[in-house]
Amino acid sequence: MESVVQTALALLALALVALLVKRLGDPLERRVDSVTADATQSIVFMLAAIATGWFILTTWDAADQLVETLGVGGIEPVEAGVRALVAGLVVVVAYTLTRISKTLLVERDSDYITGHRQEAFHHVVQLAIYLLTILVLLGLVGVNPRDLVLSAGALGVVLGLAARQTLGAVFAGFVLLFSRPFEIGDWVEMSDREGIVRDISLFNTTLRTFDDEHVIIPNDEVTSNDIVNRSRMGRLRVSLEVGVDYDADVERAVSLSEEAMRDCDELMETPGPRAVVTRFGDSAVVLELRFWIKNPSAARYWQARSAVVEAVKTRFEDEGVAIPFPQRVLSTRPEATFDADVDAPMRGPEQRSGGDD
Repeated sequence: MESVVQTALALLALALVALLVKRLGDPLERRVDSVTADATQSIVFMLAAIATGWFILTTWDAADQLVETLGVGGIEPVEAGVRALVAGLVVVVAYTLTRISKTLLVERDSDYITGHRQEAFHHVVQLAIYLLTILVLLGLVGVNPRDLVLSAGALGVVLGLAARQTLGAVFAGFVLLFSRPFEIGDWVEMSDREGIVRDISLFNTTLRTFDDEHVIIPNDEVTSNDIVNRSRMGRLRVSLEVGVDYDADVERAVSLSEEAMRDCDELMETPGPRAVVTRFGDSAVVLELRFWIKNPSAARYWQARSAVVEAVKTRFEDEGVAIPFPQRVLSTRPEATFDADVDAPMRGPEQRSGGDD
């Protein structure tokens, strides 16, 4: 009866510690940052749970059995109460560790790692903790971990043969999570599709095209094709062509084009816009207008192009520089003359060869 009372008091003390830790959260956050406060709360509760569990085991004289259970020589059967208590402690510790992992890896801001990569690291750590917890719990009920590993290996071979494509997509998903060729919100072109990245999961990547189409691309297809990320560098060069008349002063047209582009607020000042002569067209000397936009997106891209076209056209019109358009000139040869007697009757073959015999 004394052991039961002591166990109840220990559990009550643990509940009070948990309540106290929760109540101290706000004052602790005022002294330190929220991430450190959350991690401290989790660690204190975990230590309190372990201490309570050990006290209960000692009260019931089951500490020696626990040591034998967790010994190297194998897992021996223990009493049902001890098993349940140890299993509960393992679950509490696992949950606390996942909380600490989320606090340190996800909620803490970092200048060296992206938020999505922090989330990926947390999921990997969380998966490792869960797998270890499952192995410990199975060991407590007498399952040999080696047999479990062998069975899992055989099952893995069967599943690998049956779901090669799905597993390939999952593996490619891990590659994308850690290599990070693009982030959510980036403007990318992949698998003959162009749009904004909306989601990245272990199985697929979701794009929203500029036609508002919702496109889901398997990750193995993403990693096996070229990826063009127009947002990665934070700037993008845009080019478009304009033609000037062959009779125009090309050097002056280049200067006017650059002046017009420099007046556009949508373009970056550094690097500055440039106009270069590229080729001879059918009706014009072709200039290529090159300029940069910052934080590229589809909207900024088309706004910049429209602004440049309007500015250059207006400047050329004001300065009298003609922008030619294709023209087709039709000409005919002089009419041919024939010395023929149109009134003479047609002669047959016999007449042309000499008449009747």
